[in-house]
Amino acid sequence: MKIKITDWKDIAGGYYEKSMSLAILLLLFAFLVSPKLDVKPYERKEIVELEAEYIPPEDREIVKPPEQIAKPEIELELDFDDEDDEDDEDIVIIKTINKTTLEKVLVEAPSSGEDKTPDFVPYEVGPVPIKQVRAEYPSRFKKLGIQGSVFLKVEVLKSGKVREVKVLKSLQAGPGGLDEAAIKAVKQWEYQPAQNNGKPVAVWVKFPYVFKLDN
Repeated sequence: MKIKITDWKDIAGGYYEKSMSLAILLLLFAFLVSPKLDVKPYERKEIVELEAEYIPPEDREIVKPPEQIAKPEIELELDFDDEDDEDDEDIVIIKTINKTTLEKVLVEAPSSGEDKTPDFVPYEVGPVPIKQVRAEYPSRFKKLGIQGSVFLKVEVLKSGKVREVKVLKSLQAGPGGLDEAAIKAVKQWEYQPAQNNGKPVAVWVKFPYVFKLDN
């Protein structure tokens, strides 16, 4: 049995010739298909230099201001009849209304007895509740099992009464909600007022009003 031995150089040489022929054909095809490019020669542009010429003041042209146009004068002749003067003398001015003067009237708005309490008031002894009214727990929220806290900001006056209640953090807003029930109850509270230097002062206090279901 004879074994045929081939040299790889012979095979590579054949592929090389074919690839070169294909590359030349592709270059010729691309040259024929590609559009022609018109190359214009470079034209040198001329640079125009501007020169400023100095003109001495005596040679400069003096521009005169426009002449003022004279306005025409028109004479008016007014004729006054003597009869009109005689009629004017018969007019008598009668004063029927005396001179009136307006006086400033200051109207004071009704006050609640105490000024508005600022957000921060220094005090030595804080307010102590002496009368607390319990809020009515709405039945529908009891059935739903809703409970929690309503965080309030309460204004306690010098008299110990509650004037204003603000909700800082709501639990159930809206009419008939837990927020409204808490505000209604706290407005009926009474405090021993806060004191500063031995005198009662109006202050703001913050606390949570807790709604808890009874077991």
